[in-house]
Amino acid sequence: QVELVESGGGSVQAGGSLRLSCACSGLSYSDYCMKWSRQAPGKEREGVATITSHGRTIYADSVKGRFTIARDNAKNTLYLQMNTLKPEDSAMYYCVAVSAWDVDCYPTAPSYSYVGQGTQVTVSS
Repeated sequence: QVELVESGGGSVQAGGSLRLSCACSGLSYSDYCMKWSRQAPGKEREGVATITSHGRTIYADSVKGRFTIARDNAKNTLYLQMNTLKPEDSAMYYCVAVSAWDVDCYPTAPSYSYVGQGTQVTVSS
């Protein structure tokens, strides 16, 4: 059984930082392209960043220079360091296992294999 469990969300003032984590189990984690997505109320889900099995990263323009995606294959854990947060970053953030062998590994790719339950991030002005 595949499980992706996000943690680290919370409430923060604009300009602050948060670090999200995603503990993964039940899949060959090191072989997977991983992604962070987010969805705000009334908006479509948006791909934030992806990281290939070898560590190559791609970011959405809206977070470039502020967010950093990283992975620890020894711990089967995905991270998202979020700095200089803005109110428009408020959303439910989801950990996504996109594909094995890095197929279609980019933030706007519509397909995915597994997704977590999400962790809420709220940024106040």
